[in-house]
Amino acid sequence: MSKPVFSHIVVAITGSDASIMAAKYAIVMAKQYRSRLSAVYVVDTATIRQLTLSKIFIQEESQEYERSLEANGDRYLSFVEELARAKGIKVERDIRRGAVYTEVLQVADERKADLIVLGGWEKDRSARDIISNSHREIMVNAKCSVLLVKEPAIDQIYKQA
Repeated sequence: MSKPVFSHIVVAITGSDASIMAAKYAIVMAKQYRSRLSAVYVVDTATIRQLTLSKIFIQEESQEYERSLEANGDRYLSFVEELARAKGIKVERDIRRGAVYTEVLQVADERKADLIVLGGWEKDRSARDIISNSHREIMVNAKCSVLLVKEPAIDQIYKQA
């Protein structure tokens, strides 16, 4: 018997519409391929540290912002969990701290993922923003396949799954 194409999928959650689309896509894939699914949200402490060093944030502001990001991450992961549960899929959720690409790659390595799923770029965002840089680093440095979701009909596909 051959190994399944995807036995473990990791989806990166940022809270953007694109990352929620990616989560729906990953849920559908996990259901179709009977794969394990992990959702990871990264509190980007690397960027917060840069903003503090650049004197854009003072220490108290950076700590407050970090707590806010962690609370947002918990809400986003809970939402992804609800979406998955509605399709009979269990999600391993993970909130990490650090550089986004480093932490996503580390989760993929730790979980021996076959696939990392990322949300596509949003139309109103610059191609040079922090998420784009993280996506690029993930695509270049991942040890497994990476899928960039740009499926416009994902809501329909998700509903039918």
